[in-house]
Amino acid sequence: MPDPADVPASVRDLARRLAEPAPMRRGSLSVRFLRCNKPGCACADDPDSRHGPYTSVVRTVGGKTRSRAVPAAQAQRLRAQVEAGQEFREHVEAYWQACEQWADAQLDAPEAASQEAAKKGASKRPSTPRSSGKSKR
Repeated sequence: MPDPADVPASVRDLARRLAEPAPMRRGSLSVRFLRCNKPGCACADDPDSRHGPYTSVVRTVGGKTRSRAVPAAQAQRLRAQVEAGQEFREHVEAYWQACEQWADAQLDAPEAASQEAAKKGASKRPSTPRSSGKSKR
């Protein structure tokens, strides 16, 4: 685990945001108005007289579409949960980018350190042994 002092501030801030618990959902909000097709019902003739709104959250799980119906009274809460999920996903992507920049900086750092060592007169090749590895018998 890296020393907390070595962690860039942007990575720390994003990690803090990701750690804050909040009710959230994946997927999207769907609001539909339906036609029932019963004879004599106004929805059969007039598009403005359709039944609804019917609110649900829709998402794909394992290649299949899953839907969960929610009462209209809960639509606003559902909308806030879906938006929180989308915001969380954006924070995860930003966190990935910040960590990759940090990783790139670490990869670039040894080059700078070796250049600094070269300025101080350090040798890049290993020392040679003074005696051969074989016995002289």
